[in-house]
Amino acid sequence: MVVNWLRENKVAAGILTVLRLYIGYSWLTAGFHKLTGGFDASGYLKAVIANPVKGPDGAMVYGWYVDFLKHFALPNVDIFNTIVPLGEFLIGLGLILGCLTTAAMFFGLVMNFSFFLAGTVSHIPTDLFIGAIILFAGFNAGRIGLDRWVIPFIRNTAFKGNKKVKQTA
Repeated sequence: MVVNWLRENKVAAGILTVLRLYIGYSWLTAGFHKLTGGFDASGYLKAVIANPVKGPDGAMVYGWYVDFLKHFALPNVDIFNTIVPLGEFLIGLGLILGCLTTAAMFFGLVMNFSFFLAGTVSHIPTDLFIGAIILFAGFNAGRIGLDRWVIPFIRNTAFKGNKKVKQTA
């Protein structure tokens, strides 16, 4: 019932726009500061590897994630030094403009979960909650934005050939 309201209601579209702008601004500014101020994830990755999230018994909770950071992310830190700031900036831009909103929010949630698994808490639980609402809303989250024109254009051009296949079959 709530999901249908989020997906179809015009009032929900307005509320979603406010949430989208709020979280989009947060992503955009974080990415912009990293892009313009220089960004090096190696210190953060080393700190997370040295001090992983531990449970009440003192055992590592997300050992698989620490292994990923240790054996893939840290050796390839130059890739992460590019994709993290650029990704944050593009997520913010997509959310602010309401362009490919669902995709932007999906990747925002992936990044938030990555930070969360590393043990960074700060405002991430709030971002995850707002992000889930935006993701569940789907197209309606970008209705007051560029998605109003972009999504129909993509559907009409990318899936144009599929209509012919269905008609001839």
